[in-house]
Amino acid sequence: MSDVDLIIIGAGAAGLAAARTATENGLTYQLLEASHRIGGRAYTEELAPGIPFDLGCHWMHSASLNPFVPIADRLSFHYRKNGAWRPNAFKNGRWATEAENDSIMALGEADHAAMEKSVAHGEDVAVADLVDHDSFGSAFQAYWFTLYTSRDMDQMSAADVLNYTDTSENWPVREGYGALVARWAADLPVTLNAAATHVRWGNQGVVVETAKGTVRGRRLLITLSTNMLAAGRITFDPPLPDWKTEAATALPLGVHNRIGIKLAYNFFGPEVPLNATVELADDAPPMAIQLRPFDMDYVVGVTGGRFGEWLEDAGSDVSVAHLTERLVAAFGSDIRKALTSRSIVTAWGGDPWTLGAYSGATPGNAHQRRELARPIDNILFFAGEATSPNFFSTCHGAYLSGVTAVKLVADLAGKSSS
Repeated sequence: MSDVDLIIIGAGAAGLAAARTATENGLTYQLLEASHRIGGRAYTEELAPGIPFDLGCHWMHSASLNPFVPIADRLSFHYRKNGAWRPNAFKNGRWATEAENDSIMALGEADHAAMEKSVAHGEDVAVADLVDHDSFGSAFQAYWFTLYTSRDMDQMSAADVLNYTDTSENWPVREGYGALVARWAADLPVTLNAAATHVRWGNQGVVVETAKGTVRGRRLLITLSTNMLAAGRITFDPPLPDWKTEAATALPLGVHNRIGIKLAYNFFGPEVPLNATVELADDAPPMAIQLRPFDMDYVVGVTGGRFGEWLEDAGSDVSVAHLTERLVAAFGSDIRKALTSRSIVTAWGGDPWTLGAYSGATPGNAHQRRELARPIDNILFFAGEATSPNFFSTCHGAYLSGVTAVKLVADLAGKSSS
């Protein structure tokens, strides 16, 4: 039954890093991908010729600790080292004053301190139970939270949020983060369009049935998203233990979507800030908008959490109209002349191979990332951003989890290179 040392399901950042690490450690493997492409939630398309647009991950987060930064340097990709971030808020029909923007930032610090105090007392409660909901910047903080985590404050464990390692170095890639991942992994052998449907496993090895036939190996590394795993998209014989499916269920993926609109020309002029967050007097949350990233003629609006799910379900036309309405409110009706009909709208909640953007622990379940990462009988192994203890929700967190899992496999096989 043991045709290869390791079968890897999923060619996102975790699976790709696992495959490269397997090669470095002398392990034979077969890498299976359900989609027609590699990269998973790292995916770049063109909004227009010469304008790359990341549909998924966009920032090289915690850049000084991020392995993709030296990879970008080696492959001659370009990135921007962002300076100090400012809210640049638009509220009540006007731009916020410097003092008001300062108050929004101070509120974020106060909310973070409240979470730290709670967790220090051994609590693992919802973020919404701890933060200020009534200040000038509360709606902005609640909205930005949905972008950081893909879920709303009442759905998220404060302990999980605090476990994330943030160096405040968030560097976007000009050519696209997805394009960087694809270039880095272009030489790896991958079987595409090979969705796994059934796994038989035991002491004799592993058999994986796919859309392209059956694969046999000694061990299996699963890099599926938690929503895919919890939904039972792959059946297991024998079934996964309850503690494993409970871990996946406790770390659900939410939504983080991006809406891009091509500009016919530079409407804003040379002094426009890169970022703005616009709140209107309606029931919708604020929207962060990037204005001409890398001096290219397009704008990007970002949505997350429950409202992001609603907007995704409403469709791309509604999403574009939603962004347009906020641009008009903040910059005047003349901006309509610069907006073209060319747009991109992502829909990660409906993506058939992920069913969401990235994971967040529900209240009381910050510990479940360790359980999700824990192997079963040293035969089934797990990787992906949701298994990362402190870099979850990121591309580099997925990468590092794939490396960690395969090094453990190599140790068990007596083939470790380290």
